[in-house]
Amino acid sequence: MEGGVILRYICIVGLFAIVGNNWGFEIEGVDGAGECGQLDPEVLAYKLAPCAAAAQDKNVEVPPNCCSLMQKVRTSCLCAIILSKEAKSLGINPVVAVTIPKRCKVAGRPRGYKCGAYVMQA
Repeated sequence: MEGGVILRYICIVGLFAIVGNNWGFEIEGVDGAGECGQLDPEVLAYKLAPCAAAAQDKNVEVPPNCCSLMQKVRTSCLCAIILSKEAKSLGINPVVAVTIPKRCKVAGRPRGYKCGAYVMQA
């Protein structure tokens, strides 16, 4: 990764740590019209920073803190994040990213959920 991208990660992740841990996660109860409630998937892409390497390469082990996040995020919100412009600019590969819930062994994960042109794995 380039230094500018890493710096953006650090700044945004730090902002999330300061502001709080409820932005877009435990999504099942979030009210709002969008896939992520009233929160912007473009911004939430940074919330999944611990998953970045695993979302770029299917051979990278998914870190436990990423799997913890996968337990909390609604599938439709995760899909919106994966397909966001920001995720693309960060090098997220949607084909690989949709495999993360399976790789984390998320209980009750959706099987066959269509995420744009991609399908969540069983």
